[in-house]
Amino acid sequence: MMNHRKLRMGMIGGGPGSFIGAVHRIAANIDGQIELVAGAFSSKPEKSEQAGKELFLDSKRVYQSYDEMFEKEKQLPEEARIDFVSIVTPNHVHFDPTIKALQNGFHVVLDKPMTLTLDEAKQLDKVIQETGMLFCLTHTYTGYPMVKEARQLIANGTLGKIRKVYVEYPQGWLWTNFSEEENKQAAWRTDPKKSGVAGCMGDIGTHAMNLAEYVSGLKLDRLCADLNTSLPGRTLDDDGIVLLKFDNGASGVLMASQVATGAENNLKIRVYGDKAGLEWQQEDANSLIVRHPEQPDQIYRAGGNVPYLSSYALANTRTPAGHPEGYLEAFANHYNNFAKTLMAKLKGQTPEKEWLDFPGTEDGVRGMAFIEQVVKSGQSDQKWTKFEV
Repeated sequence: MMNHRKLRMGMIGGGPGSFIGAVHRIAANIDGQIELVAGAFSSKPEKSEQAGKELFLDSKRVYQSYDEMFEKEKQLPEEARIDFVSIVTPNHVHFDPTIKALQNGFHVVLDKPMTLTLDEAKQLDKVIQETGMLFCLTHTYTGYPMVKEARQLIANGTLGKIRKVYVEYPQGWLWTNFSEEENKQAAWRTDPKKSGVAGCMGDIGTHAMNLAEYVSGLKLDRLCADLNTSLPGRTLDDDGIVLLKFDNGASGVLMASQVATGAENNLKIRVYGDKAGLEWQQEDANSLIVRHPEQPDQIYRAGGNVPYLSSYALANTRTPAGHPEGYLEAFANHYNNFAKTLMAKLKGQTPEKEWLDFPGTEDGVRGMAFIEQVVKSGQSDQKWTKFEV
């Protein structure tokens, strides 16, 4: 039985030069449920040691590899060892540390995508089911309160039967080629050995697909993709459009680009049913627009004191209306819900239904299937009909 204490976290990756590692640490820390106590922050021991010093960790718990961390943490008494690991490495270093963490009795929070290949994702899913360990995949954007509200409105029938889903994620940061010295993130994300078979679609297309399924409550059934590689020297896609068909017959369009020059990160979704439609975008994350025929638009606003919001939106909001919460808080919602669920599990208690609302292994497997099938579709010319006059 767990004592009244914070959860103890170890981190794999996230050392000097990592963007997402710092985001994970901030997100894990926001709600005061989690304490970072150990880590193997880089494949280069000197960089792991540097990260440990910068994070004020006990040098004895800063490890040269994740294998060493698992081995030595297991030997610590239960009241001292880590409860779970946060894995924030590039895609090609997701599968092995996750499998080993689970098999050594540590729960896992993993940055997306789940693995490098669909086969690995299925193997990982099997181990998660067999071990019964808790697993969270950080698809950030489903952590936003108004995204959760959109999902609940659709589930409650406010929009009626869903007919159309549009989701778009334009970025412009890969508008030109960068060397590894100029941009470490760009270097590994455009390298198929580290990123996998997809570039843009694996990096942000999976976020868009995950958001479309989460909000609509539908499952993707068929797709038709047009992928582009815009710059010379690149081997992976940096832009694409995907036509979608969902399991209820609804159709959709997914656009993802990392060469939309000047664009930042305005992920946006629009869903239309036979009664109403809704729209949400990250650049105005605290607002949700609902549109009914022949009526003025309704604008739902996030806030912990807003009486008309669902329990899911309220449970993932920290401040009163008018005090903006953004990307870091959305990320933190996944950590907070994971932590509350894990604490309940360790105490032998039943978690609240709102706590269980974080991405998991099904999202990961479906994301990897999306990547592989989008690439396959993008390489096929069978979908095209030549326009002739």
